[in-house]
Amino acid sequence: MITEEDLAQQFNVIIEHTHPQVWKLLSQCYVKVINPHPHLTRVNIKTCVRHAKYIGIYCPDRLISAVVEQKNLIREVALYLGLVEVVCLNANNLMRDPLSNLKQAYPQLWLDLLWIVTQEQEL
Repeated sequence: MITEEDLAQQFNVIIEHTHPQVWKLLSQCYVKVINPHPHLTRVNIKTCVRHAKYIGIYCPDRLISAVVEQKNLIREVALYLGLVEVVCLNANNLMRDPLSNLKQAYPQLWLDLLWIVTQEQEL
């Protein structure tokens, strides 16, 4: 079975080889395949569509607008891999949210987001 990590890696490889300019942006972001309800079984078509996997791109403030501009192209690659949508999230806002329990619930994701928001922009 293909895991979410495998799908994210395949997505990154396709973007890197086919769209190097977009890869330059995404390499400074955190790309994750999100399965909204992994505990649900796929019993019918409605359930499959409603709970399909999608790409989440966590971007620092300085890149969010550039990534959103490329969203249609990114969506095409995601659809090719069987993912239904692309969602761009501002990592800086997630890190600053005082009500977020991200650090406690998903410490690895929190550390990865902390890393991307503190990096200098590559030219």
